[in-house]
Amino acid sequence: MNDRREEQAPQLPLVPLAHLDQLWFQVGGTLCNLECRHCFISCSPRNRTFGFLRLQDVLPVLEEAAALGVKEFYYTGGEPFLNPDMVPILEHTLRYGPATVLTNATVLRQQWLDRLARAEQDSLYSLEFRVSLDGFSPETNDPIRGPGTFQRTMRGVEQLVQAGFLPIITATRTWPLQQEAEVVGRFVEMLKQRGYLRPRLKILPTIHLGAEARRTRGYLPGERITPDMLAHYDLNHLLCHRGRIVTDRGVYVCPLLIETPEARLGQRLQEALGPFAVTHGACYTCYQHGAICSNPSGGEMLPSAGSPASQSPSEQI
Repeated sequence: MNDRREEQAPQLPLVPLAHLDQLWFQVGGTLCNLECRHCFISCSPRNRTFGFLRLQDVLPVLEEAAALGVKEFYYTGGEPFLNPDMVPILEHTLRYGPATVLTNATVLRQQWLDRLARAEQDSLYSLEFRVSLDGFSPETNDPIRGPGTFQRTMRGVEQLVQAGFLPIITATRTWPLQQEAEVVGRFVEMLKQRGYLRPRLKILPTIHLGAEARRTRGYLPGERITPDMLAHYDLNHLLCHRGRIVTDRGVYVCPLLIETPEARLGQRLQEALGPFAVTHGACYTCYQHGAICSNPSGGEMLPSAGSPASQSPSEQI
């Protein structure tokens, strides 16, 4: 008689999808006009791993999302405005809910902003721009994002402000944490001097994937979520508890993991509504900080002081 006990499979840190509140679109694929040294999916002018989502791709997903009760929509890339359908995509999205587009603001055209300003005025919903800028000067930004990018991005920010938008300036923390107050102060001062009188600033942690893993380091073996860590944790801090992302290769669990094969959940939204095992290093960063991807002003619940995610990205207004 074989009395050996069967080994039990290890328990996984599973996060259920409570409700599909946020839907992301990798609308720009992995194509970008910049090649930032800290990009977590290594977007560049040469990276076509993921392709554009065109208007005809997005429209049926918006219909499916409306039936599922999605509350807000996000568009990312790559650089979304390299996609020739980006403006009509946003115009159509504003018929379904609030929209946010993540951009480096270096390729914006005035006629696009005029159309989008009119679309927002005619809509019940808001249109947000998240503009990536990683320093308050050419000296602090350009070593990360490339020569000349500070001035090009700030011209885009000025265009957005003149068009009536209040862009959220999104900066990845590449400075020591003890310098946070000084860096934020310099950002706010610079933006006000450039005519953005009520600047909004969102500070993000670094994601140790893609180009950032090569610039500094990848995730360490101990930087992983365990089932015990989720026992008394508010899952609302994790995007995978309330969101999914659509790409030209199918639906993935979140924007950080589109290059992770097991993060692909299906071809359609209905196939991607199950739980996900948060076993990846990037999941650990979300656990630590919370609210990495979403806009705090768009319904994101920020962690309370003392919670595991108490060092959340902050929005300064």
